[in-house]
Amino acid sequence: MLQIPLWNRLFIVLVVLTGLSFAMPNFFYGTVERHNDALAEIERTGAQTEEQVADVAAWPGFLPATLVNLGLDLRGGAHLLAEVRVEDVYVARMDALWPEVRDALRELRPVIGGIQRIDAAPGNLQVRIQQPEGMAEAVAAVRALSQPVVGLTGIAEQTLDVSGSGDVLTISLSEAEEDATNDRTMQQSIEIVRRRVDEAGTREPTIQRQGADRILIQVPGIGSAQELKELIGTTARLTFHPVVGRAGSADEDVEARQIVLPSIDPDEGGTFYILEETPVVSGDDLVDSQPSFDQQTGQPVVTFRFNPSGARDFGEYTAANIGAPFAIVLDEEVISAPVIRGAITGGSGQISGNFTVESSTELAILLRAGALPAEMTFLEERTIGPELGADSIEAGQIAALVAFVAVLVFMILSYGLFGIFASVALVLNVGLIFGVLSLIGATLTLPGIAGIVLTIGMAVDANVLVFERIREELKTARGPARAIELGYERALSAIIDANITTFIIATILFTLGSGPVRGFSVTLGIGIVTSVFTAIYVTRLLLVVWFEYRRPKTIEV
Repeated sequence: MLQIPLWNRLFIVLVVLTGLSFAMPNFFYGTVERHNDALAEIERTGAQTEEQVADVAAWPGFLPATLVNLGLDLRGGAHLLAEVRVEDVYVARMDALWPEVRDALRELRPVIGGIQRIDAAPGNLQVRIQQPEGMAEAVAAVRALSQPVVGLTGIAEQTLDVSGSGDVLTISLSEAEEDATNDRTMQQSIEIVRRRVDEAGTREPTIQRQGADRILIQVPGIGSAQELKELIGTTARLTFHPVVGRAGSADEDVEARQIVLPSIDPDEGGTFYILEETPVVSGDDLVDSQPSFDQQTGQPVVTFRFNPSGARDFGEYTAANIGAPFAIVLDEEVISAPVIRGAITGGSGQISGNFTVESSTELAILLRAGALPAEMTFLEERTIGPELGADSIEAGQIAALVAFVAVLVFMILSYGLFGIFASVALVLNVGLIFGVLSLIGATLTLPGIAGIVLTIGMAVDANVLVFERIREELKTARGPARAIELGYERALSAIIDANITTFIIATILFTLGSGPVRGFSVTLGIGIVTSVFTAIYVTRLLLVVWFEYRRPKTIEV
């Protein structure tokens, strides 16, 4: 018999009501968005204004407040195309390698004499030895520092190219290591940019690699491209340097491999420090950074924690230099230069300075995100105004409305009362799509709207299969109830097969695609799931309720 258990009916109604409740805030987008922004600002600052209180009260707290994020083409925002200067990483690698090279060559002093690092082309490290006749031993000692480059096809070659000419030893990265370094640099840059943008509270950015050394960055809802550049361009590079002495100005002459940096401590106004250029430890070794308060003074500070390698290097240096000052440098400025009172072996510490609660939080976020491994040059920048997004939304709404009305008219003209049931299910289906998009925090773009429009057309396919099957069963079945039941049972396999194949395509598009392609696949995939649910359960529930109420002897589909 044609029947649905009570618990099943309640479950269907509960799912529909839940989905519609999550979709409802999108009909009051501006109000709910101001409500959410005010709540976030109050939570972040701990204070509230009258305007923020009014915005919070504008939307009931017991109702869902999730929204579908609007993409760059719908909301406006910033678009950047950045080029990563991967050559900077080669220079940093050579600077970091110098202490190891120096220690390896010092063991050969009886053979090569004294050593001196000399200026070289970017990405190269050159060392002059006092006794050229020991060049072969020097080359062999430095080559021993090289490591194999491991790629997809196995071990290709060594990381370093080492050669000697006269009394000059030249060291550089091998071609294979440069390629591997480029890939790592691009991946690290993309991840750091993503973490910075996400930590700053922006919504669903598009960050993807283009070509060998370029990154496309699109952030919806941000004020301007310049604002995005300032956010991304903040390096937040933390390093710890040995202090050589103090300088009277930034132009003071210093020895090779030394730098002069200013102090930002207000108690040391106009002070400059002479530091060794190669840091003891860098922010690359940080694994965590959090805002905190000094237990003695109560002032805001930033705590940090090193990874095992950084903790070991930091502990060894502080143990060997007790009583000597060392500088904490952030973005080429000395935050503080304390004297080492004892070995710091725990791998953690804190940065104190003239911080506010907000500035310590921002610094912790930037340190946690990490420093960009190489400088970025912005080749293209655009600010997309919200008025363009409004035009896109209007065009998408018109397209969706036309498709929606055309499908409703077709179903009602073709199937009469059954077509009305299918139309009601279609309306609920669109509501469920927006409910799921809101629940998962997805971003809606123009391609996403295209996916919804396509789903509207596909959503009635299952109903068409069922209704046509019911027509056939009416010719042989014993009564309308049996015809409806058999129609759903025998059409189910065709419905599942057709929608599974489309869902597989949507999954492949999401997995292999990016940007607009993913937006299309998300709405298409969600629409497939909700349309199957509404066709198999919601439409059937409407039919059952109507049949139980009217008890017709015959039906016409």
